[in-house]
Amino acid sequence: MNMQKLMQEANKIKRDVEKKQSEIDETVFNASSGLVKIEMNGKREVLKLEIDKSALKEEDDLEMLEDMILIAFNDVLSQIDKKTEEELGMYSSGLGGLF
Repeated sequence: MNMQKLMQEANKIKRDVEKKQSEIDETVFNASSGLVKIEMNGKREVLKLEIDKSALKEEDDLEMLEDMILIAFNDVLSQIDKKTEEELGMYSSGLGGLF
């Protein structure tokens, strides 16, 4: 394979990766842990956070609410990581961070 052909292939892979990353960035991910709902995009930007009013009826509910927020955040971040690996994993394996 000559150098020009190799560069064309590398550029094609780069465009494919950029396209898939853009699609992931625009994807909206949702998670709920009961009284807490979180919506994030693939860039890990929080788009929406909803907390049910009944979550803080009593002072003791604060710790439970904090736990529910953590669970929802971690769930939505896991979804983003999974989608990214599904879409881009084939490009990153064996490339040593080239892209």
